Order: sequence, then C-alpha cells, then structure tokens
Amino acid sequence: MALTRMEHYLVLTDDIETTKDFYCQALGMHVGARPPLGFAGYWVYLDDVPCIHIAEWQSYTAHSQSLGISVTTPAPGTGPLDHIAFTAVDYPAIRARLNAYGVAASENIVEAAQLTQVFLRDPNGIKIEINVFTPKTH
Repeated sequence: MALTRMEHYLVLTDDIETTKDFYCQALGMHVGARPPLGFAGYWVYLDDVPCIHIAEWQSYTAHSQSLGISVTTPAPGTGPLDHIAFTAVDYPAIRARLNAYGVAASENIVEAAQLTQVFLRDPNGIKIEINVFTPKTH
C-alpha cells in the first residue's frame, strides 16, 4: 500500500453551523458538494479539495454505531492530536480576516526560515496553524 495524500480530517461537534461558519468566514474556505451520508454535516473545501468534514456528534455516532464503526468520545482538548496546519499567502489579509471574525491568534516568527506562523483554535478547541512563508526580496 502506498499512501498518496491526506484527504481530510473530521471535526465532530455539537454545533455544525458555528463550526462551518468558522472555517468559511474566519479561514476563507467554502462549503461544497457532499453525498448523503446518513448523518448531519458539511464538507468544507479549500479550492477544489474537500479537506474538512464537519459532522454533528449525535447523528454521526448513531450512524457509525449502526454500522459497527467506533466513534471518538468527547474529551477536553484534542487528545493526542495537537494541531492541523495549512500553508497560506498574504499574511496581512489573514490577520485582517481573523480580526474581522473575532478570532484570537498568536504568532511565531521564524526569521531563519522566512516564516510567520499563526496559531488559533476553532470553536471546538482544535488548534490550527497557518504557515506563511515570506521570502525576502532584494
């Protein structure tokens, strides 16, 4: 077996609308096509890739259990998962979008790598890292 790419990650939430709005409004993603899966949710896209699947805890749990598939149980924080990272361009636009949506964020500047890292949390406590590389111009 040869893995070819990461497809998506699933965010389980009690509030799919707030979670969807966060990824679309604060991070600039968009809702796209999603087949009927037997539980409430959204596929959130980055360009043409459905990279985040948002599902409502209760209906997802009932559906999965009916198929004999185990489900993660709610816990404080994100357990062994620390963060999800994205690359981006236009640091000022990213900060402006986060500020407009009221998202608190911290940053780390790695000068040697010409990198600015922005760290924030989604409405469910998932830490998100946004890496913006800004090569020096001469």
